[in-house]
Amino acid sequence: MSDTRSILSRVRVLIVDDSAFMRTSLSRMIASAPDFEVVGTASNGTMALEKIESLDPDVVTLDVSMPGMDGVATLRCIMSRFPRPVIMVSAATERNAESTLAALSAGAFDYVHKQMSSTSLEITHIRSDLIAKIRAAARSRRSMPTDSPAKKPPSSATRNNLSPLSSLAVVAIGASTGGPGALQEILPQLPPDFSLPILVVQHMPPGYTAAFAQRLNQLCSIPVREPTQSEVVRPGVIYVAGAGRHMRIVRQRHDSVVISLDSHPDDAPHIPSIDVLMESVAECFATRSLGVILTGMGADGAQGIAAIFRQGGVTIGQDEGSCVVYGMPRVCAERGVLSRVLPLSQIAPQILQLTRCRMRASAG
Repeated sequence: MSDTRSILSRVRVLIVDDSAFMRTSLSRMIASAPDFEVVGTASNGTMALEKIESLDPDVVTLDVSMPGMDGVATLRCIMSRFPRPVIMVSAATERNAESTLAALSAGAFDYVHKQMSSTSLEITHIRSDLIAKIRAAARSRRSMPTDSPAKKPPSSATRNNLSPLSSLAVVAIGASTGGPGALQEILPQLPPDFSLPILVVQHMPPGYTAAFAQRLNQLCSIPVREPTQSEVVRPGVIYVAGAGRHMRIVRQRHDSVVISLDSHPDDAPHIPSIDVLMESVAECFATRSLGVILTGMGADGAQGIAAIFRQGGVTIGQDEGSCVVYGMPRVCAERGVLSRVLPLSQIAPQILQLTRCRMRASAG
């Protein structure tokens, strides 16, 4: 009986990749987890659609770059005909980074970065990431886009004496799994005259953050860029931390605030770290800080959000119903360090209300 229960509870995965080597490697990695079952493989988009219809997998891993119908086109067909969590598998090239971001916008749950040499795949690196994301995809309450309205958030105003609206001086935002889509909903709503700097940490591997910043820059009415070392933090600019270095802010003797980029601490679970950014924001701006924690696995950001909260700043957490993965905001909520818990659709209006800015007019 226990064996039957175990088989029934396994996460059923379909692997789609044009490389036989990758299909074999991914199959071995996924099958090594006792709660996973590889139910099939496909070498192209057309075959993938046929196997999804016949096998009904719980999760699909999908290569970004395939001949014929590529990964993004295949994803759109999946979401239209057989919606379910899809994890993109991508090598770090500029073209693949752009395609991966397009896939996330089209409804992919997340992506895994495969590190390839001329002869092998870096198995150790990709396995833990892949398994964690498949497990999160299978368990997620919101693993695919929906047109239904977000749930009403729970009553969670843990602090009623929010900072005076005019006192806020900076916005810090942290996100992980599901973050690109969330940020692409929030940031384009900000108007051209938005008067505060915005500092963003989105967990991404090297090769992706530049493309993501460029994509946001095309969508937003205020400039978006990766910061440079010792760059002065200016109002009305969105700074997206580059992969591989922590981003923190430092107040200079002449009272200007600059960006510092470094690899310390080098043992942090994520580089850049949301905690590192938000703790520096709390130190520099105290009650004038606004910290926002969005969808993502793990607990990065909990210490930083707590630092802003203790200093009297405003803290906002995305609610469970609108998160792709309710991990990082959950930890913050459980620790009682959120001033507000809001669905994704209400976060931009709340930021604008707190900063006394008007919503960007719709282009349509």
